[in-house]
Amino acid sequence: MFASMPKLSTRTLAFILLQGTLSTSAFAHDIHSKPDAAVPPAFDVTSASASTDGRLATFAMEVSGDAGSLKPQKVGKLAGAKVDAYVWPTKLDPATVGFAKGSGILALAITAHPDFDDTPLFDENGDGDPTNDGAGWHSHWVVLASDKGCAGGLKVLDISPGQDLLPATAPGLPLALDSPGMSPVLKGQTVRITVPVKGAENVNFDAVAAHLQVNEAGKAPLLCVTGTYKVASGNLTLPGIITREKK
Repeated sequence: MFASMPKLSTRTLAFILLQGTLSTSAFAHDIHSKPDAAVPPAFDVTSASASTDGRLATFAMEVSGDAGSLKPQKVGKLAGAKVDAYVWPTKLDPATVGFAKGSGILALAITAHPDFDDTPLFDENGDGDPTNDGAGWHSHWVVLASDKGCAGGLKVLDISPGQDLLPATAPGLPLALDSPGMSPVLKGQTVRITVPVKGAENVNFDAVAAHLQVNEAGKAPLLCVTGTYKVASGNLTLPGIITREKK
């Protein structure tokens, strides 16, 4: 599964990520990984970087193939729907973007899922209907949490809308998921997105290409990480550091 390490289960990786046993290098900034012929090139992450000017942060990853060229097949309904994602897990507190403080692992995600639209405030495909855009690549902030009920050991945190703290642009789903509308750029071998976020300098991050699935019974855990295509660091140690942009 990974290019430069013994194979670990996604559940083991979830344990490493969520238990806080993260070993980071004081000299690491970007993350680099050797190409892996066993991984679909569109999700074969070979490097990742992140920088900030103090107000905006730009996250990027490179893949060995055509970024965004593969998407999940449509199943025709929300239950059991598949999701593909390019994800940057970070050590930013979820409260940074409007979720409850300390509620889990804050991650920035670029996702595609043809069976549902979770960006009701935005019309990504420009057809005049803001409710049919899930198939295109779009952005989310999500909070990840451990759950043994998920094949990958991780889920997007289940919440109660109207009771749990959420950002103003959350779509109203029972998930710790925000749809702030920043447009990702997927061009050639590059996946990139710029987001407004304060306090990001010197914060650790990683980069992951993953697949998720909506619960077929429509109950919690509602959106599980079912596996990873590639983890940039190999073992989710979050060795990347968000650096200050040079003027």
